[in-house]
Amino acid sequence: MNATPYPQGLLFDLDGVLYVGKEVVPGAIETVAKLREQFTCRFITNTSTLSLTSLQRKINSLGFDIAPEEIISAPQAALRYLEQQPDPTCRLLLAEDVKQDFAALPQSDTEPRLIVVGDIGDAWSYSLLNEVFDNLMNGAKLIAVHKNRFWQTEHGLQLDIGAFIHGLEYASGSEAMVIGKPSPAFFQVALDDMGFSKDDVLMIGDDIDSDVGGAQEAGLKAVLVRTGKYRQAYADASTIKPDHIIDSIADLPALLGV
Repeated sequence: MNATPYPQGLLFDLDGVLYVGKEVVPGAIETVAKLREQFTCRFITNTSTLSLTSLQRKINSLGFDIAPEEIISAPQAALRYLEQQPDPTCRLLLAEDVKQDFAALPQSDTEPRLIVVGDIGDAWSYSLLNEVFDNLMNGAKLIAVHKNRFWQTEHGLQLDIGAFIHGLEYASGSEAMVIGKPSPAFFQVALDDMGFSKDDVLMIGDDIDSDVGGAQEAGLKAVLVRTGKYRQAYADASTIKPDHIIDSIADLPALLGV
């Protein structure tokens, strides 16, 4: 295999690339350690069930050695956006652990200016959707931490929050601002943090829509791994064409010629 002439920086998705649930992808720990010797790395994720502290703790408990400043999560990007608003009064539809990172912001369930939606699992209900719909009809802005269609769990693929976001958009006639992948702005946050241009960085992910499509839309090249949520039939039917496809992250050093 010919080595790919990349770079200086690598962006790794987490769940589905380095691990699935509590199971590490074979070879991922060794591969990350090896690549960090030659490349600047950032670990970017749409995961919105864990605070930054909890996310780092989970990653490192699996055997990785990643510092919090190397992690760029969609909830953290949402927090940065809210902190820049003149009136960030918000309603948080987030997991309780993630809410800790937003504790300093003014909050209201009845008169929010911004509604931040992340993964809340079984907390979704018809009455909750109606409350949010009412907020939107009264002028609140919808902020989606991400808009993923589905995600890979230890029990198989499961519906993600994209369906709820689409439903709220359809009912209210408003369009959500998507903070995480595939938003080009999210990838730009990572590039700025690394101090590199889009031509100097490669994205590695298991989601052909958010990881690969999002990265390419932002001007990066992207590698699709056949782990996590990857499904060949879904990838074959997509109009998005990865720059490279590999079986797993363990094959990345060979692709890069290291």
